[in-house]
Amino acid sequence: MKQINGGVTAAKGFEAASCAAGIKYKDRTDMAFVYSTEPCVCAGTFTSNVVKAACVQWDQKIVESGEPMSAVVINSGIANACTGKEGFDACEATAKAVEKCLGVKYTSVAVASTGVIGMQLPVDKLTAGVETMSKSLDGSIEAGTAASKAIMTTDTVNKEVAVSFEAGGKTVTLGGMSKGSGMIHPNMCTMLAFLTTDLSIEKSLLQYAVSEVVKDTFNMITVDGDTSTNDTLLCMANGLSGNATITEKNDDFYAFKEALAFVCEFLAKKMAADGEGASKLFEATVVNAKCKDDARILSRAIVGSNLSKAAIYGCDANFGRFLCAMGYSGADFDQNDVELYFESVNGKLKVFDKGTPIVFDEDKALKIMQADAVTVFVNMNEGDASATAWGCDLTYDYVKINADYRS
Repeated sequence: MKQINGGVTAAKGFEAASCAAGIKYKDRTDMAFVYSTEPCVCAGTFTSNVVKAACVQWDQKIVESGEPMSAVVINSGIANACTGKEGFDACEATAKAVEKCLGVKYTSVAVASTGVIGMQLPVDKLTAGVETMSKSLDGSIEAGTAASKAIMTTDTVNKEVAVSFEAGGKTVTLGGMSKGSGMIHPNMCTMLAFLTTDLSIEKSLLQYAVSEVVKDTFNMITVDGDTSTNDTLLCMANGLSGNATITEKNDDFYAFKEALAFVCEFLAKKMAADGEGASKLFEATVVNAKCKDDARILSRAIVGSNLSKAAIYGCDANFGRFLCAMGYSGADFDQNDVELYFESVNGKLKVFDKGTPIVFDEDKALKIMQADAVTVFVNMNEGDASATAWGCDLTYDYVKINADYRS
């Protein structure tokens, strides 16, 4: 496997387009279109929030139906959540606009939205956007990058990645794009992420791989503890690489799963580092825990704690905050087994050793924590399970951004 240039258009047969539809933003693109020239098998994971956006419910039906998927249309600025029947009508109108323009069945068109909850989408602008984009679909890397920028809301950078790997003697490509900066605390889902591959694989195995990989990638990030109403991950596979269709968990399947894990972790970390107002990436790695679930729970608790996030922002080596978060996480452990370190490109420093605080060099600790990415490394000394979670620091700007989000 190797990382290559591109995103959602890197794989064979995938095209993208974007436009400025004027849905909310007046000075930038706010709609994106991803299309496959061949029908795709599709897998997805979605928000666990009981309050699900209309677009989430629309996409769930498509994924669960087992029918092929041809395209996904994304708009930014308005979430289409808590919008009643009018919200579902907007989804259908968008999909039918694609059917009219490209001749694919509207039931094969997924839709996604991100932005303000409780506002109705302007259907006329959506359908006009589809018409505009359908005329400019392009398989170039540049078109994919432009699409990744069009789905941004409070993101400060676009997020895309692509890799190639071998399956059945063929070169297979997997690419993706995502958006996410705030309202990020996923649970069996992600923010908005769209993955495209020219792999040939059975739908059930694609869904299995996506669901498994999400657990240790997108599900291991948090910015603010809020699980969105709109979280959606879609993975489309059109089979154009020419590999023999993967029908079992063989070497080709695991090669794909490795590539999928890389892409999802790459995008997840990009989102965590780009958390609203963030100045640095905050990582927690827990090793030698009793079981995998404990490792995940503990690492997520560390990066999810507001006090921990504030300490990371202030470069304060106050290890008690991280131990406290572990203690209320729900995982059972003995603090007298725990070792805790701070780590970054500037070094590694042990600050807590099996129940006892260590007298450490505060200047060295400060230097470590001043890096752009800081890791809290925890050795539980109780088993052999490990997990890593990603988040960001908590700055003044987070409150500023979210205090006037609708304006």
